[in-house]
Amino acid sequence: MSGSSETSKGTDRRIGLTPERVVEVAMELSRGGGLSSWTVRDLADALDVAPSVIYHHVGGRDLIIRGVVERVLQGMTPPDPALDWQAWFRAFLYDGRPAIDPYPGVAKWLIMHGPTFPSIRGFFDAGISTLERAGFPQPALVYALLVNTAMLTITMSDDRLESGDDGPRDHASMLRDFSAMNVESSGISRMIRGVLGPLAEDPTRAGEAVNDAYYHLLVEALLTGLAARLP
Repeated sequence: MSGSSETSKGTDRRIGLTPERVVEVAMELSRGGGLSSWTVRDLADALDVAPSVIYHHVGGRDLIIRGVVERVLQGMTPPDPALDWQAWFRAFLYDGRPAIDPYPGVAKWLIMHGPTFPSIRGFFDAGISTLERAGFPQPALVYALLVNTAMLTITMSDDRLESGDDGPRDHASMLRDFSAMNVESSGISRMIRGVLGPLAEDPTRAGEAVNDAYYHLLVEALLTGLAARLP
């Protein structure tokens, strides 16, 4: 009798559970903490079902993460294809970062696996076409360079977030090590004043400001450098 009751309860918990709902909750668990911050058991607990139910509805963790990444990309809209190539990529890379940033690990996943989703077609079509119109002889290669470099920069911030207080890579530790060197160096002094000092004192607010400035500088340098290579 108790076995029958438990089966009935398990069935009740599965009512209304869909692959879309599983991915939705996985997105909630990934927000802020990242794709690596949860397990299938954590996801099952959040949905109040057994892990086997998750596997039945969606599959393993890899497929769930793929669903999360696709859902993140679906929230992005391709820029106007009528824009010139620099304006198009500014809009794409600047507007795309706030959509990806809240989910650490998404940028790295895109680099490793590629955005092989139907929803990304508009970005490929418009982005490569605008580069071709501009006169780039290898527009697909230029597109990959711009997007992959931007994703690598986001990944660098994600890795620091996931690694936490990590010895030499921690800003406060780097600041102490540079200060302990006790050498006269205008370069080190400016690095401490402009980057390491603010990051060590206020990792959250200063970190966002420095990361934002770094990202914008990177994008503008890429665009300027590529413009100089146009025939």
